[in-house]
Amino acid sequence: MVVEMSRDRFEELVSEALDLVPPELATAMQNVVVLVEDRHESDPDLLGLYEGIALTERGTYYAGVLPDRIFIFREPILAICGDEDEVVDEVVTTVVQLVPSYTTLADVA
Repeated sequence: MVVEMSRDRFEELVSEALDLVPPELATAMQNVVVLVEDRHESDPDLLGLYEGIALTERGTYYAGVLPDRIFIFREPILAICGDEDEVVDEVVTTVVQLVPSYTTLADVA
């Protein structure tokens, strides 16, 4: 039961999903951008990926760097979802699972 939708609509749903990320996690996400890609090149079933420098590893030298990136992979998410509500839920789940790569829950509590 694959959901068919345009990339634009998927990106709208990702935006909606980001609004549903728990506030304590959303507040902790500093210098992070969320990007949509169709699929991860070497792991086509991957739903999301964090790339960057964890908040706990940033020191005084951390300035003027490009934002860390959270990738949301559209095709595998659509492949496991049955409707738009499931897409939003899956994106929220994926982002919440990736945030600990960026920081620890103790840092945002």
